[in-house]
Amino acid sequence: MSGTPKRAAGGDASPTSGWVALTPSDLPPATPFTTLLVANRGEIARRIVRSAHDLGLRCVAVYVGADADAPHVREADQAVRLDGGYLDIPGIVAAARLAGADAVHPGYGFLSENAAFARAVVAAGLVWVGPPPHVIEVMGDKLAAKRVAEEAGVPTLPSSDDPTDDGAVGYPLLVKAAAGGGGKGMRVVGRPEDLGDAVAAARREAAGGFGDDRVFLERYVARSRHIEIQILGDSHGRLVHLGERECSIQRRHQKVVEESPSPALDPALRAEMGEAALTLARAIGYRSAGTVEFLFDEERRAFFFLEVNTRLQVEHPVTEEVTGIDLVAEQLRLAAGEPLGYTQDDITSTGHAIEVRLYAEDPAAGFLPATGTLHAFDPAATPAVRWESGVEAGSVVGVDFDPMLAKVIAHAPTRAAAAGKLALALERLHLGGVTTNRDFLAATLRHPAFLAGDTTTDFIERHTPSTRLALATEDAHRVAVAAALWLQGRNRAGTPVLGDLPSGWRNARLPDQRVELRLGEETVEVCYRTRRDGSFAVGETGSATVHAWSHAAIDVEIDGRRSRMRVTAEGGEAGGHGGHGGDRLSVQVERGTVTVEVLPRFSAPGSAGSGASTGGFRAPMPGVVLAVDCVEGDPVEAGQTLVVLEAMKMEHHVKAPSAGRVAEVLVTKGQQVENGELLVVFEQDGGDGGDGAGHETEEPG
Repeated sequence: MSGTPKRAAGGDASPTSGWVALTPSDLPPATPFTTLLVANRGEIARRIVRSAHDLGLRCVAVYVGADADAPHVREADQAVRLDGGYLDIPGIVAAARLAGADAVHPGYGFLSENAAFARAVVAAGLVWVGPPPHVIEVMGDKLAAKRVAEEAGVPTLPSSDDPTDDGAVGYPLLVKAAAGGGGKGMRVVGRPEDLGDAVAAARREAAGGFGDDRVFLERYVARSRHIEIQILGDSHGRLVHLGERECSIQRRHQKVVEESPSPALDPALRAEMGEAALTLARAIGYRSAGTVEFLFDEERRAFFFLEVNTRLQVEHPVTEEVTGIDLVAEQLRLAAGEPLGYTQDDITSTGHAIEVRLYAEDPAAGFLPATGTLHAFDPAATPAVRWESGVEAGSVVGVDFDPMLAKVIAHAPTRAAAAGKLALALERLHLGGVTTNRDFLAATLRHPAFLAGDTTTDFIERHTPSTRLALATEDAHRVAVAAALWLQGRNRAGTPVLGDLPSGWRNARLPDQRVELRLGEETVEVCYRTRRDGSFAVGETGSATVHAWSHAAIDVEIDGRRSRMRVTAEGGEAGGHGGHGGDRLSVQVERGTVTVEVLPRFSAPGSAGSGASTGGFRAPMPGVVLAVDCVEGDPVEAGQTLVVLEAMKMEHHVKAPSAGRVAEVLVTKGQQVENGELLVVFEQDGGDGGDGAGHETEEPG
């Protein structure tokens, strides 16, 4: 990327919309810097530090108490604790001064699109790694951004600034927050009678997430694709785009699979969308890395402007993989005042790249976020894919931050090869302790509709990929036997006396050794005994041979099939043989990781419970009660909201599954509740109330 810069395609320095034009005072002089503060956490902080170090820059991390032992803190050259949190603008600026930083990179999320933060950084005499503050401000307001797009001649969807003016938009429509993004403050409305509630909920969510409760209406296109164009601009008026990414597969309006190039675009459409993105970028005098996002109508083969993201995107690695351009390094170069140094004609795209977002969440429970400790997190060495992660084995996943654990990216000559490579990497990840969407992602990548390029925004609803790893009976039996023999090996390794005797040795014939295991909803009993040759007889006719055992794995042949399975234990140390059980094992198989619970041999006195059954609804995860919409004695209809919870930037509406009566309300507004805590006691009409979640997940942030 060196050499004499030429004028990029469409790289006119004169914007077409003068009301946001750059003035000479806006153009910064070349400002080299040596120490970069990364005002973020997790995988994106690690990603920025990596590229900054490659450019010879020292790096400063910031952190809060919950992140004191996080990887991004260790990998920076120094770190400063933020008592006020990641949104504390004065605290971050003070941290930069304390550490001697002369530049700030905001990452994404948090303050990355906060114009006030950008201005505070510049006012402190620091280099801001991003576009000018006024561009962030204009593009952060979706209504203002839409007006700029219309002035620039970029096509937009029918919309209305008045949230009661549904007639100007038509149904179905979207209620959208004017500020912010990420799906927060967004509702799909199919009927006029639902508009009022949707607007109220979107306003509440937008106010809580962005401090701005303005919403607007926009036409909703069900069979659509989200296609975005990556742009780069320097402070000398030159602009290029780096092609497109498709980010259509989403749950609750949040992306889970992204790829480049899009399987839906032909060369003519690709060129047209790229030029539209550059037209808009010129109109706002864009600098640094950014993304112009479009909605692509599958049926009409037409595209419409959605928004400009004035920051690095979560999915930026797929563009890096196909173009070979390090976007973080480019941001840092451009922030220092360097010219692009290349033109549109110099940019090429090779092969296909796909990224998935690995979340701590339960797809089988409506993609509810999950919490816990990652007892195992160990990607396999092959296939070689790119892991961008902010966690490691031992990391605690709580409710304070976004539940994304990692981004995983595969690049290959063809789309099918990239999908297969990525699916296999996910399946081979040894992962335990927290429920994730890993199995769902692998199933999506291997789904025939995905491989055929049928990836519109309703993909999940239309094709319903498997949400959990389903084992055939034979495979479940193999996992159970392997787990039992791994436990047997651990017991032998910990035997203080007579450890050289064969496992299960007796001087008289006694019953087989037995262990009872639970795999998901199924309970499996494994019976085995040691033979003279060291192998095992399993059940009536089965056999097994342990070729190698360690605390981390077992190499075992079961009924003629040999596998090496990774094993990680959490819980009790006694195991299920002679002890009290309590272990949970994460056992790696060919298609993922299976959680095996070791059941105790004997029930503790009184553990059977009273037998009483109380109907009611429990919190699906830790969170805060936003609203209680019922009182004791209320009659309720099926689908009526009883309690609204907020956790991990998401709203959860606890709804009655059937008609009935509220027997007791156990929570109040503002109360913090734990996972599984009883919220409302409920009596169904015509029978006892069931004890369950009874929730629906609303759009998240």
